Amino acid sequence: MAGKSNRGKNRKGSQQSAANSLEQTLPSDVPLNDSSSGSDANGIVTATDSTNMDSEVKDKQNASHEPQRKQADIQLYPVSVKTQGGDKLELQLSPGDSVMDVRQFLLDAPETCYFTCYDLLLHTKDGSVHHLEDYNEVSEVADITSGNCFLEMVAALYDDRSVRAHVHRTRELLSLSTLHSSLSTTLALQHETGQNTSGNLGDTAKAEVRELDNLGFMESVSASLTNLLSLPSKEIKCVESIVFSSFNPPPGYRRLSGDLIYLDVLTLEGNKYCVTGTTKGFYVNSSSGNILDPRPSKTASEATTLIGLLQKISPKFKKAFREILERKASAHPFENVQSLLPPNSWLGLYPVPDHKRDASRAENSLTLSFGSELIGMQRDWNEELQSCREFPHTTPQERILRDRALYKVTSDFVDAATSGAIGVISRCIPPINPTDPECFHMYVHNNIFFSFAVDADLEQLPRKQALAENSKIENTALSQSLCEKSTSNVPQGTSSISDGDESGVPKAENSNGEEALSPDVPAEAQLAESEQATYASANNDLKGTKAYQEADVPGLYNLAMAIIDYRGHRVVAQSVLPGILQGDKSDSLLYGSVDNGKKICWNEDFHSKVVEAAKRLHLKEHTVLDGSGNVFKLAAPVECKGIVGSDDRHYLLDLMRVTPRDANYTGPGSRFCILRPELITAFCHAEAAEKSKSKCESEGDVPLASNSSNVNNVDLVKAVENAASVGSDTQDNAEGEKRTSQECGSQSSIKDSTEEMQFNPNVFTEFKLAGSQEEVAADEENVTRASLHLKDVVLPKLIQDLCKLEVSPMDGQTLTEALHAHGVNVRYIGKVAEGTKHLPHLWDLCCNEIVVRSAKHILKDILRDTEDHDLGNAISHFFNCLFGDIQTVSVKVVANNTHSKNSKKAPGKSSKEQAKYKNGESTRKKQSSYLSITSDSLWSLVQELAQTKYQFNLPEDARMLVKKISVIRNLSQKVGITIAARMYALDAAVPFQVSDILDLQPVIKHSIPVCSEAEDLIETGKVQLAEGMLSEAYTLFSEAFTILQQVTGPMHREVANCCRYLAMVLYHAGDMAGAIMQQHKELIINERCLGLDHPDTAHSYGNMALFYHGLNQTELALRHMSRALLLLSLSSGPDHPDVAATFINVAMMYQDIGKMDTALRYLQEALKKNERLLGEEHIQTAVCYHALAIAFNCMGAFKLSHQHEKKTYDILVKQLGEDDSRTQDSQNWMKTFKTREMQVLLSVQDFLIKSWFLVYPHFFFFIYRILVLVDECA
Repeated sequence: MAGKSNRGKNRKGSQQSAANSLEQTLPSDVPLNDSSSGSDANGIVTATDSTNMDSEVKDKQNASHEPQRKQADIQLYPVSVKTQGGDKLELQLSPGDSVMDVRQFLLDAPETCYFTCYDLLLHTKDGSVHHLEDYNEVSEVADITSGNCFLEMVAALYDDRSVRAHVHRTRELLSLSTLHSSLSTTLALQHETGQNTSGNLGDTAKAEVRELDNLGFMESVSASLTNLLSLPSKEIKCVESIVFSSFNPPPGYRRLSGDLIYLDVLTLEGNKYCVTGTTKGFYVNSSSGNILDPRPSKTASEATTLIGLLQKISPKFKKAFREILERKASAHPFENVQSLLPPNSWLGLYPVPDHKRDASRAENSLTLSFGSELIGMQRDWNEELQSCREFPHTTPQERILRDRALYKVTSDFVDAATSGAIGVISRCIPPINPTDPECFHMYVHNNIFFSFAVDADLEQLPRKQALAENSKIENTALSQSLCEKSTSNVPQGTSSISDGDESGVPKAENSNGEEALSPDVPAEAQLAESEQATYASANNDLKGTKAYQEADVPGLYNLAMAIIDYRGHRVVAQSVLPGILQGDKSDSLLYGSVDNGKKICWNEDFHSKVVEAAKRLHLKEHTVLDGSGNVFKLAAPVECKGIVGSDDRHYLLDLMRVTPRDANYTGPGSRFCILRPELITAFCHAEAAEKSKSKCESEGDVPLASNSSNVNNVDLVKAVENAASVGSDTQDNAEGEKRTSQECGSQSSIKDSTEEMQFNPNVFTEFKLAGSQEEVAADEENVTRASLHLKDVVLPKLIQDLCKLEVSPMDGQTLTEALHAHGVNVRYIGKVAEGTKHLPHLWDLCCNEIVVRSAKHILKDILRDTEDHDLGNAISHFFNCLFGDIQTVSVKVVANNTHSKNSKKAPGKSSKEQAKYKNGESTRKKQSSYLSITSDSLWSLVQELAQTKYQFNLPEDARMLVKKISVIRNLSQKVGITIAARMYALDAAVPFQVSDILDLQPVIKHSIPVCSEAEDLIETGKVQLAEGMLSEAYTLFSEAFTILQQVTGPMHREVANCCRYLAMVLYHAGDMAGAIMQQHKELIINERCLGLDHPDTAHSYGNMALFYHGLNQTELALRHMSRALLLLSLSSGPDHPDVAATFINVAMMYQDIGKMDTALRYLQEALKKNERLLGEEHIQTAVCYHALAIAFNCMGAFKLSHQHEKKTYDILVKQLGEDDSRTQDSQNWMKTFKTREMQVLLSVQDFLIKSWFLVYPHFFFFIYRILVLVDECA
């Protein structure tokens, strides 16, 4: 909200930004100079970057703030608020703000944070009073732009729901657990306090900058685990306890008098009170024993709020509550904001904090019923979602309101679905069909439909291996055969088996959607095939649902959906289709098929809506045959289901194949191996560009300007990505590639051609196509070309970008994001590993990710079969087998086998699946105990899964070479495990104990919508920034920031991106205070939304360090650098080019404060890393040589400077050529160093000659005479 942003306090200190703080390229824009403050070896632009920039920056410094001032003058108006306590509060409101925005601001303000039940009255200058409804905009009631308006908070009557909400809010305010302090804030405050202390003592001597821990501190990554988490803030105790009294519920005669609730309060003074909550407020009653005495006590203490009452009866409460408000007010505003879906932490505090009594916590855990409230009506998620989609969205303000409503409803749905899924897995929610077999159990809770999924990867492993051995065909040969057989309807590929990009989920509505297999396939194989298809389908269904939501076709609706992984189980949650549970409209299927194409339904009205969506999704309208030979025209997969609900809305379900099937994977078991939408978009753009180019050439005119504009557009976008990345932000690189592919089609000609490129989603499937043979062949050819484009163009380009560090993933998550952004499925990770085998850090990263993904399936399978009381033992034993050396099966297995004869069958584990084991389908005999696993057997399974799923042979010594901390972190994040943050002896046989496993949390996949309008503004702003148009870029980024704040609130990843770009613009405009403030916001958001040790968080700390260094606050900068190195070591380990780049930045800091010995150590270590990881002739190695040359130059060792710069020059000539500006800059540096070397030599010679002449004048005169005689004789 507009008013809320004005409450934020600017942090003290202005920091000088570095536009490309961790960018791993040699500076090429300006000639290098010998000043250490000019441009460092890592391409860091500082204050003296260019003399030409100074005037431009000064001109645009003020201009960059004009749009903000104009925007504020137009949109924000002062409105005072008269609180319930009689105080006055000033707000800055916009006419577009809703009443809910005003309430949220009042909830955040310290003066009104404890008022929850009140009405808002708006008094205008003409004396009229308007009652404000929550869902109205302020402008709908009165015009606040005329001034002289004020708001009044009037106490409203409590009811059962609101009084409980008030008590919950009171408990929340009395705790500091909602305050999430960033380490950066703490470091800045400590530094400020230290400076104030030294200032009071007198500035007699300059404070000595302490050196970072020794260079080897990153080598012991396990030891760094203890340094990641900081101790929580010390709680300020206000009251001993506030609990619901055992007098509840009020008797009938007291209900008639207005009593709603009774509370027992124990104050810090030791006094006990029984408080009555009524419709009008709270008061202390006269009850003292076991008999209720509802009369007010003699002190007659009463108030409209519970906190107001406690302040009256307890002086200690009043003092402590004031301290809490001061603590929260002193923190950054973003640190008080709650994240809707915070990331799971894989590390927990060690030693484990004591678990103390907390009656409030106990009551909440017992009264909250898995995401739904016991009191009040349950939310109708589907109606809320669809009603929000029907909001008008013609004007910008209407779009903001619609996007905010959709974001809020979807976020609430995901939160409720997570709680409900936990209840389902914990068997606290009964199925709605208990008499059916357990594999068909369905659950409905809080108007959300739940069903289990089964991971069949392990069960299919032996069958997949047998099929692979019988039909080993390389992918190249497969592609050629597909091209040769393009005239056949359904080519039967026989490539290696792989499931979809991610595993999927079966749904109750899709119980009949198994893939039709040939009759000669064994029954067990058909069963495993169908289970795998249903598992792989739900991930694709989630992607398809999101795609149709983004298409946003009026009149076409989708259900809310989320996937929850917990305790080895996977649950799919969906909003309930209207009427499906009541049996209404049993014949409501209007479109698609429920029996795998045997009978197809079709409706013209429904088809028109689907066609409109298909145009936006590159899907082709085509004809298919049903089982009876009837012809139907579809624009979606055959197995989709178009249903009209009891609310008369048209719903499209089961969207497992919104993109066509990957022609590189068409064998059994790969039905849901589909192409990613990013690839489809990139392929369409490539085809459109090719057609546009050929069209221009065919006209004979060869308009070079047009062609060059196409090429320059791509180059410009790439330049924007490079210029806009503050640090080697891997997610930005991933998103940048994705957006690059989108922006390349911005020209009208390409856009028109792109719309013509459409794909038939039903080719290469078992469904019968009704078109002519030529049409079917053309459709198959399109899909085959797209698949070949993935394998022959996109994949090599991705590998090239990885090798050039244009894309630099740090861990498994950022690697996955980079693959997806390029349109590459994770099943191709084996190909990426082979292509980057010559680069150790990329090879290790890919191998570790394959190990983690393979081990994840095994661990989930173990957790599904483990009793609740053995989960900790199972996880610790699994970790010991994976990272330790467990060679013997425990004797407990026999006892456990006996004990588990009557054990329950895990939810979601189908009887069919268990029958496979009885029939000997799997060679891995199902053990009823995790203790049957050994290290050898576990690694054997991991290697088999790696070969089966990713066609990748792990090295024989992978068990020894794997980066254990990185794998532990990645695996824990994927499964939801929390371990103790302590130092582990990972070389021991048993490195983990049961006590090290602290928690098991759900892992969620969702389709929460994003604000496309804000994303477009950010992309346009990046282009403006690359062109140096600072004022325009600032306006666009500010507008995007404002929109995202209103839609998602501050705690969102895209808001962090806006803050980063705003910091960059402000740095170039010379506003250092504004730049550091925006960068601080980005760091806080990344910590809260991505995690404390996410690579983006590490780069945020690195950027903050460079900003502080620009202000000559080197000690504070080095503390931030130390944190950045710690986070990088956890995510990637010490061997990564980004670590070497960070070492260079640390060296530059020490160099600028004169600690050359320390700077040289870091530079030499960075050089070793780059030579080992990238090679002796990589550009990054040249960066290190150049940095060393600069360092030796500062030391006066010009000969060494010239030698190192010569190596830089040789590398650049080989990699970039002599004409590249960076090569020429290096040549200029060489000349500078050589000149200085000669100057030093001449000065030294002159000095020596003068010294000798003064000491031995007769010797020099004698030599002079000899030379004269020789000359005369000659």
